[in-house]
Amino acid sequence: MNVQIRTKDITLNDHTKSHIEGAIEQFRKFGLEITTVNVNLSKEKQGVSVEFDMHIAHNSPVVINQSDDDLDAAIDLAIDRASKALRRMHGRATDHDNASIKDMEVAEAE
Repeated sequence: MNVQIRTKDITLNDHTKSHIEGAIEQFRKFGLEITTVNVNLSKEKQGVSVEFDMHIAHNSPVVINQSDDDLDAAIDLAIDRASKALRRMHGRATDHDNASIKDMEVAEAE
């Protein structure tokens, strides 16, 4: 998994960086083939913005944008939202009762 953390107008300390990297490692528990995770932290007029851009093999990318006044709060909210999105994607991938339209076979009418 390729992980990139970028900041704009924010100084990133070791604690915050390790918190983000630990959360990204927790994303592995969903069993999805996450190929790339890009984390962008930027300062806005009011507060900060956090963006998680996760590319998953054989699926569409998951993009989470979160803004807040506090950097740690924005990161925690973005991590929670990303976990929820990955959990739902994992549920759809492992749910055998609900098949995708792509997986359905066409019945030939006689």
